Amino acid sequence: MIVYSFDGSFDGMLSSVFDSFLRKERPDMLLAPEGERPLFYDVLHEVVTDGEKASRVWRKVEQKVSRTARSALTAAFLTDNADFPLHALRFISRAVTSDAPVETDFSDPAVLALLKEARRVRGEAHRLLQFIRFQKAVDGTYFSMVEPIFDVLPFAVSHFTDRFSDQPFIIYDRVRDYGYHYDGKDVARIILSSDSYHMSTGRLSDEIAAPDEKLYQQLWRAYVKHIAITERFNPRKQRQDMPVRYWKYLTEMQ
Repeated sequence: MIVYSFDGSFDGMLSSVFDSFLRKERPDMLLAPEGERPLFYDVLHEVVTDGEKASRVWRKVEQKVSRTARSALTAAFLTDNADFPLHALRFISRAVTSDAPVETDFSDPAVLALLKEARRVRGEAHRLLQFIRFQKAVDGTYFSMVEPIFDVLPFAVSHFTDRFSDQPFIIYDRVRDYGYHYDGKDVARIILSSDSYHMSTGRLSDEIAAPDEKLYQQLWRAYVKHIAITERFNPRKQRQDMPVRYWKYLTEMQ
């Protein structure tokens, strides 16, 4: 058994592809830092992430793989499936050496894994856009806390910078402890103090919130309640369309 370990990054995975060709090996496992090594193996290779190696592999991918498939690959890499990095390595390895396109070969487990994980990640990104609720701070900044199951925050940021225009906002991923701040012109990645009130509750404290924030929250809850059709209330369908993991930060569910 040939085991490769890497740092979990996309460039690290591309460096793993480079090393597999250089060493003339076909890894049986590609482990991120949190991955569990098997008890027995023949080869253990520690991949060192190298920007030049990664760039060389990606340039080859751009020549051999369509833009749609490349987009699916980068999206799917955000999945929580620990087996996917190996599927990604095998997909790229086959794609760059094949004369025919491989991305439509649905008999290949790597292709199926690519499509499945890309669909899961994009679905979560879409739900994130649906269920973000902003609170207005006293300085005019809009704040939202989220806990997506995948690292899809970058998908949301570009969406809201397009729509908020000159309105500053912060969207923060509590699970991964980072977020993005938009000041009306530029976007910056930030880390907030972990002992602040809004970090523990996801809600702005009365001292930080804008004076009329509670009023708008009450109006929003009243609106949602008013448009609801009691006779058609279906809890199962509600949980399907609005996963429970989002409820703690939804104004209408407070």
